[in-house]
Amino acid sequence: DMSNRAADYFFQNISAANATPGPESDEFVDQDRRTGTKTLMTMPLIGWTPNNIDRACAFSIAKYGPQQQVEQWNPDCGNGVRTDGTRITGNDPRDTSLAIGPAFVQAWIEHMIGKYGTAATGGVLFYNLDNEPMLWSDTHRDVHLEPLSYDELRDRTIEYAAAIKEADPSAQTLGPAEWGWTGYFWSALDWEEGGDWWNHPQDRLAHGNIPLVEWYLQQLRAYEQQTGTRLLDYLDLHIYPQGSGIFSANAGDNNTQALRLRSTRQLWDPTYVDESWINEPVQLIPRMKEWVADNYPGTKLAIGEYSWGAMGHISGALAQADVLGIFGREGMDLATLWGPPEATQPGAFAFRMYLNYDGAGSTFGETSVRASSADQEKLAIYAAQRSSDDSLTLMIINKSTTSLTSTVSITGLTEAAPAQVYRYSAANLSAIAPQPEQAVSPTGFSALFPPSSITLVVIPAEGLELPEKLYLPMTRR
Repeated sequence: DMSNRAADYFFQNISAANATPGPESDEFVDQDRRTGTKTLMTMPLIGWTPNNIDRACAFSIAKYGPQQQVEQWNPDCGNGVRTDGTRITGNDPRDTSLAIGPAFVQAWIEHMIGKYGTAATGGVLFYNLDNEPMLWSDTHRDVHLEPLSYDELRDRTIEYAAAIKEADPSAQTLGPAEWGWTGYFWSALDWEEGGDWWNHPQDRLAHGNIPLVEWYLQQLRAYEQQTGTRLLDYLDLHIYPQGSGIFSANAGDNNTQALRLRSTRQLWDPTYVDESWINEPVQLIPRMKEWVADNYPGTKLAIGEYSWGAMGHISGALAQADVLGIFGREGMDLATLWGPPEATQPGAFAFRMYLNYDGAGSTFGETSVRASSADQEKLAIYAAQRSSDDSLTLMIINKSTTSLTSTVSITGLTEAAPAQVYRYSAANLSAIAPQPEQAVSPTGFSALFPPSSITLVVIPAEGLELPEKLYLPMTRR
């Protein structure tokens, strides 16, 4: 049971120290099943998998000469960059890897079906169509040196996704799992030439000057129209905020923390100009919706990787709580956080505020109710009705460093009833604290929200007649 660490660590094979006999991927699925988590398994499209040679290295110093960096525990393992700074090319991929095709993927899925059943009967449901393929020529240059093109992405997607659907027609696929902004619009072949490549992107221009994601959706829609088989269930894109210091384990200084909290607007706000090299509105979720509506209706939305960083700091918790609220309000179907927080970190409490705020399994609602703030950047609000008892749940996030008093107006409340209140804040990073009940009138209530705080208000169902509701399922990950 072997994995290759690619550019993350010297393109080296590392064997797994499994606790039980069998593939490491089975341990992954077993753990998910113990915690009631849906598994998202990545299937390789790149055409290679690690061989069984432990500590095999793609760029042997004995074979390819001196290199800039050497792995400290394996002095024959280099980083693939010569001492003069040029990259080594022409290496033999078979030093570390075996060539594979769709049959490899099918055999893997058949193994999982044999152990867990099909997706329809409780087995593995989600399959990623590889990971960030436009970066292969950098992250996996030992086996895929050539930059990926529009056509190769389409061809590999069709070849391998068809194999997945043949092995388990009930499985759900996600793609293209692109890394970020440039990967949404251009291919690796476009930016290969460097310079001001965006002014004359060779690959995109050869495909009608259509942005990559739109062209990708068009091609897969055409395949379904020709064959009757849908190969792509979710449009999957990754997003990491590009502003300086945001995506980091460190909270950063006050300016960085404020930028982290502002930058969540790139997920939805057409008026927010991204404060990074992107320097234009990202508005990712509305953009994804538009791409799907125009090019492949019926495709669901996924953000397969994201992180606003600082999971060990209150600013990371506030950003994470804000992001979860945005996902629900905007109708994101699936999202997975890269690098989950430790159980005691503030970032974990952001999830608990939605999924287990009282320690007894009580949750935020799953049927979205329209909610808006006069200043969403400072005091964000999200609302949903809970099906188990019809209570109205409000998540109110004070992203500022000062206390804010606000009137919360509610339409459709015909009777006054006291609300339960729970809060997580910088005042106590180790627990979600129950608060005194909040008096509520038929028109709402007024309350003070402490600085850097997440407040959950639970209004009982009596007297609620809420308009403009949208069911938005929440999946535990």
